Amino acid sequence: MVISRKLRIFIAEDEAIILRRFMDKVRSMGHEVVGTALNGLDAEKGIDQKEPDMVLIDINMPGKDGLTVVRETCAPKQIPAIIITGHYSEELMERANHECVFAYLMKPVDHQQLEAAINVAWSKYEQYLDTCAEAKQLKENLANRIIVERAKGILMDSFGLKESEAMNRLQKMSKDKNKKLVNIAKEIVEKAKLLGM
Repeated sequence: MVISRKLRIFIAEDEAIILRRFMDKVRSMGHEVVGTALNGLDAEKGIDQKEPDMVLIDINMPGKDGLTVVRETCAPKQIPAIIITGHYSEELMERANHECVFAYLMKPVDHQQLEAAINVAWSKYEQYLDTCAEAKQLKENLANRIIVERAKGILMDSFGLKESEAMNRLQKMSKDKNKKLVNIAKEIVEKAKLLGM
C-alpha cells in the first residue's frame, strides 16, 4: 500500500549522521521533514510546535526517552509514531505496545524498510481513526436513544399514551418544528426536570 498524500514527518534521532540519512530517505519518498531533534526534550518541543502527521523517533534519546515522548506528546494529539531501536528486547517491545506506536524498526534501517514502515503505519493509523469515529458514533447513537426513550416515557406518563402513540407524537413534533427527533426529546426531558418530573 502506497500513501497517496505527502506526509509532514518529524524525525528524532540522537546520532546526527543517522538523522541526516533518515531525512534524505523520507524526502526521497516524497514526504516533508517538518522538524528534527537530537534529544527527547527538543523532540517534545518540536512535535508540540509543528504538529506533524507522523513521528519517527529513536527509543534511546538523551534528556527524555523516545517512548516517553510518544506517550506524553504524540498520544494526546493522536500523532502516529514509528519507533526505532538499535537493539531488541522483550521489555522494550512491551513498553512500545502503545496506541500511538504503529510500527517499529531495528537499526540499521534501509530505504525499503523505512518506506514499508511509513506506509503500514499510516494505513494502520487511518484504520484506527475510522474505528475511533465509529465508536464515537455508536456512543452518540446510544446516548440519543436513551434520551428519546426517556422523552417517550414522560409523554406516556403525562398523557396516558401507549409507547407507539408517544413515539408518533415525538415524530410529529420533530416534523412540525423542523428539528431533529433527539433535540425534541432533549427539550421534553429538560422541561420535565424543571417541573420535577
